[in-house]
Amino acid sequence: MHPHLFSHRTVDDYDKQVRAAVEAVSSRIQAVRQPRTAAAPEQLQALVDGIDLDRPTGDTFAAIDEAASLYLEHAVWFHHPDYLAHLNCPVALPALAADAIASAVNTSVDTWDQSTSATLMEQKLITWTGARIGFDEQCDGIFTSGGTQSNLQAMLLARDECRRRSGLRSTAGFCILATDQTHFSVAKAAGILGLPDDAVRVVSTDRRGRMRPDALTDLISDLRAAGKSIMAVSATAGTTDRGVIDPLPELAAICTREGIWLHVDAAYGCGLLVSRQRRSWLDGIERADSVTVDYHKSFGQPVACSAVLVRRAETMQHAGWHADYLNPAESRHPNLVDKSLQTTRRFDAFKLWLTLRATGPDLLGDAFDQVIDLATGVAELIDDDPVLELLQEPTLSTVLFRYLPEDGSTGPRLLDAVNTRIREELFASGRVLIAKTRINGSSWLKLTLLNPETGIDGIASALELIKWTGRRLIGSGEFVDCSSDGADGTGIEAA
Repeated sequence: MHPHLFSHRTVDDYDKQVRAAVEAVSSRIQAVRQPRTAAAPEQLQALVDGIDLDRPTGDTFAAIDEAASLYLEHAVWFHHPDYLAHLNCPVALPALAADAIASAVNTSVDTWDQSTSATLMEQKLITWTGARIGFDEQCDGIFTSGGTQSNLQAMLLARDECRRRSGLRSTAGFCILATDQTHFSVAKAAGILGLPDDAVRVVSTDRRGRMRPDALTDLISDLRAAGKSIMAVSATAGTTDRGVIDPLPELAAICTREGIWLHVDAAYGCGLLVSRQRRSWLDGIERADSVTVDYHKSFGQPVACSAVLVRRAETMQHAGWHADYLNPAESRHPNLVDKSLQTTRRFDAFKLWLTLRATGPDLLGDAFDQVIDLATGVAELIDDDPVLELLQEPTLSTVLFRYLPEDGSTGPRLLDAVNTRIREELFASGRVLIAKTRINGSSWLKLTLLNPETGIDGIASALELIKWTGRRLIGSGEFVDCSSDGADGTGIEAA
């Protein structure tokens, strides 16, 4: 007998140890008062360095206690209302229950003989998501580890479909058309797929950061005149930085006319698929050839829970690979490994399944609508504040802004330096976590709102803390050298 392994003989120990783990999480979450502790990196490094992995604690309960001090105490808690940084969502309770079940059973949904009903459940979720997109029964797809893998698989399918249509084997002249707001994973995918260094060509955007259909048309014409093969246009429904949605109906019309694969990265904006107020914002997505959805962004699911879907099932064959020992040709049952870049693959679809069965899709959509409404209210607060500058009105739940020193300083170097330090100071304190990005060469603070329990009053308090931090930093005299850069403005057009 191996007492450390889960089996019918160790079910009592399993029950006790899992309960101890749940109690450790429950105890910690009740004590959390801010998104993270103020522990410095050096302190955390010392804690980790103090662990000798070759000298075990001797039992699971002691190991859980140790992990609670090392990990749970210093984790970043996305559920906290003052976590306002990245595209990380609080998670649904049914999904946590599903995670526990899936971990215990340890299903691998690569072949039928390892998964049986789990394969059918995942396929049903793909069909359900496809219907929400507007695809018909000919659609297909697969769950993935996240948007990066989903985008990679979409680009692989587009590449090989371009090869099939053109008869070309070499990818030397293949291009992907995207914008400077497109997720970096598309360019990363081009490199992984062996495309030329200049394969990703940038389409101009409008002042809000959306792909311009006229610019796309012109670029297609220019590239084809130069003998290039356009394998895909990568549009976005919810850009990471600005949260905007490219004009999908117009882009779809162009791609249909020109015979080009249209991919829509809806990793962020997929929450609109279950929105009862704003589903029309995704009109046109049903004409895409492939779509990325990240349930672990706007469906309240734990990482990892993502999928890539295709409008025509036959295009999924480009991801297939045959091995006699795994998916024999004579198999009469579905083997999802035929569609996946992964072999061993966790039953992450179960999280979404249990959530939908427990709560239904409307509750998820209402939560996403709530954070979009919140972003609008936050933008109004910022726009009304003389020492805060709003970049543009939000579309989804991302708000970009910056602190303006109250002495009237507006030099680009000073604004960049102060706002960068504000974000660093807040992270170090652990009190409020926000993000930072660069737009047109300048630094902007970013709030990414995905928690429906975050309220406008809490955001107002966070903005006051941001202003207080900015005033303190300016008053310290630290940025004197940045204030004499001779510029009379930022050169950034604000809405």
